[in-house]
Amino acid sequence: MSHTINHLRKLRLQRSELAVPGSNPEMITKAAASAADFIFLDIEDAVAPPDKERARRNIIEALNDIDWRAKGKTVSVRINGLDTHYMYRDVVDIMEQAGDRLDTILVPKVGVPADLYMVEAMVNQIEMAKGYKTRVGLEALIETALGMANVEAIAAFGGRLEALHFGVADYAASCKARTVNIGGLNPDYPGDQWHFALSRMTVACRAYGLRAIDGPFGDFSDPDGYMAAARRAAALGIEGKWAIHPSQIELANAVFSPPEKEVTRAKRIIEVLKEAEEQGKGAAALDGKMIDAASERMARNVLVTHEAIEQSARSRQALPN
Repeated sequence: MSHTINHLRKLRLQRSELAVPGSNPEMITKAAASAADFIFLDIEDAVAPPDKERARRNIIEALNDIDWRAKGKTVSVRINGLDTHYMYRDVVDIMEQAGDRLDTILVPKVGVPADLYMVEAMVNQIEMAKGYKTRVGLEALIETALGMANVEAIAAFGGRLEALHFGVADYAASCKARTVNIGGLNPDYPGDQWHFALSRMTVACRAYGLRAIDGPFGDFSDPDGYMAAARRAAALGIEGKWAIHPSQIELANAVFSPPEKEVTRAKRIIEVLKEAEEQGKGAAALDGKMIDAASERMARNVLVTHEAIEQSARSRQALPN
């Protein structure tokens, strides 16, 4: 193991992330009562330019009026891009009027680490000026060729950065990929055309202690396609996926929750290796297969996720009806 180790910066349960347009207050209210782990209120692509200011006001009102934390929700806002004239007002208004009610800001189309520096500097100043006791995290959307080319440097940014998300639609457009599907597979490509991008982003996340989240799957009438995409992402080490429709929430929760069989085996791996250690052995056998210290690290990953899910469930059960 290298002497340089970047531990996970912030543990958050993020199996399902429901995207909600800020221009629709009714959808925001429904999102708060959903089974999603994570909600992001959107002022960017899901909101037309004439509705940006109204959506921003709706989001500020929803952050202040809804007790998201009491409902067991992590709540985020996707601001507009740094190349627009909306972005600075998104950060200033939301942070000044509801910054102590917000968990993270999702920054779209991050291309270079300096993009995050700009947002972080603004958030730092507003938190100090307002005297907030809470600390808002940053998440970055990797959805352009420039962002993917710089993904390792972006992941290494540090500061408030907690997670990277893969924005497949804008990434496809940026790369001029021959597809019009959002997150689906191209039958002309022999395999998963998003595998390289997802894998590269995930490696960058794990190297620098970030959560890795997969983005949208556009065809919400195709649950099998959604689950197949989620399983491919989970196999690479990604821990959650967007839901652009409420029907996708339970699908994401199911795929990114370790099955009971996997949890039981993880516990057995740790037990057997502890017994082996007491006997002076570094490796052991379980069900006819060799296990060692690497097996324990994999097992503990499963158990950390399982415990976070159990804790979330306990918290929700404790909520008043």
